[in-house]
Amino acid sequence: MTDLQTDFMTDNAAPLILASQSKVRATLLAQAGLTFETLPAHVDEEAVKEAMKAEAAPPAHIAETLAEMKAVKISQKCLNRGAKGALVIGADQMLDCNGVLFDKPEDLTHAKAHLQALSGKTHTLISAAIVARDGEAIWRHLSRAKLTMRPLSSDFIDRYLDQVGALALTSVGAYQVEGLGIHLFSKIEGAQAVIQGLPLLELLDFLRANDVIPQ
Repeated sequence: MTDLQTDFMTDNAAPLILASQSKVRATLLAQAGLTFETLPAHVDEEAVKEAMKAEAAPPAHIAETLAEMKAVKISQKCLNRGAKGALVIGADQMLDCNGVLFDKPEDLTHAKAHLQALSGKTHTLISAAIVARDGEAIWRHLSRAKLTMRPLSSDFIDRYLDQVGALALTSVGAYQVEGLGIHLFSKIEGAQAVIQGLPLLELLDFLRANDVIPQ
């Protein structure tokens, strides 16, 4: 963290922890001037998703459930280790395209299939964030963004994936709108941070209300 990021936290700020392996979410928090520790929760996300999909759970409920599982799991670990009062952020994101839910592609072949399925269509990204303290969720928020993808030729998709490579495997839609992925779209409605997987503005409001960052 830079001096600016360290100095921006209030003197009496509770310890802040991100319960995620996401480099994108960590970057968003760091760029907002927050000092935090990263402790991945290692939740079996696929098993939870499959079970909830089998019960026809809405995608927003799936995202919120996974975010809460991550936050509460790490929060309980902190409490057990004597770190009482730590604020733990859990987050998750779902992509819904006309009722079909997409996960991160396993390889570039799956990434191409994702882009072909999304080509020419509007889909919704649902980003959930939960903050837990002492083993219990104390705050939650859901935000949505709508993205319309241009009709994409197979050759264009191949060229795009050749250029971005493994980065295509790091997001549910096989794109990063903050980079070359912006060329895939004709219309985007929603906050950049929400598209990247975190309702950052609302989270910052919560942190201000709890004296983690200045009012």
